[in-house]
Amino acid sequence: MELAIYNIKGEDTGRKAVLKDEVFAIDANEHAVYLDVKQYLANQRQGTHKSKERSEVSGSTRKLHKQKGGGGSRIGDINSPVLVGGGRVFGPRPRDYRFKLNKKVKQLARKSALTFKAQDNQIIVVENFTFDAPKTKNFINLAKNLKVEGKKVLLVSESADKNVSLSARNVPGVNIMPASDINTYAILNNKAIILTESGLDVINQF
Repeated sequence: MELAIYNIKGEDTGRKAVLKDEVFAIDANEHAVYLDVKQYLANQRQGTHKSKERSEVSGSTRKLHKQKGGGGSRIGDINSPVLVGGGRVFGPRPRDYRFKLNKKVKQLARKSALTFKAQDNQIIVVENFTFDAPKTKNFINLAKNLKVEGKKVLLVSESADKNVSLSARNVPGVNIMPASDINTYAILNNKAIILTESGLDVINQF
């Protein structure tokens, strides 16, 4: 697959970028994508949720009335879960939500996500660039020129550029990351992916 290479003014440079079929045109596996996104989101969870159980709520431990002979149901202390203010039954406890996923499954998922984006024409290739100074206006102009203004955008380059990162920091919906760090969730969670030439070279080696 070949795509036109644009400059930061949105002009076609007349050159073509090659997107390897082994990365951008595979037989996509949706289940692998599902598993990888599920693992990514699970890894973001702190797992610090906690509710108080019967032994942890504040209240008297005196038995409210005798076990038998009163004509009513059996009941223990005021901390019983069936009473207002009592403990919670089977409430959430702190836990680790992380789980293991094989490396090859993650690789397949990432390539599948890139394939989906390529099929939907949501990948734009630009020549390597930088800004003379960190200015938000510079990145806004870049987005306008590439016709991605107002969209969730992922900019992928070979390595982080300080001026570009600072210019995009205050633009809503824009994410920047090195090509070596991209993951399935980041790819799918954006409406457009801008690849620099050097960033594409790294991704083509996946």
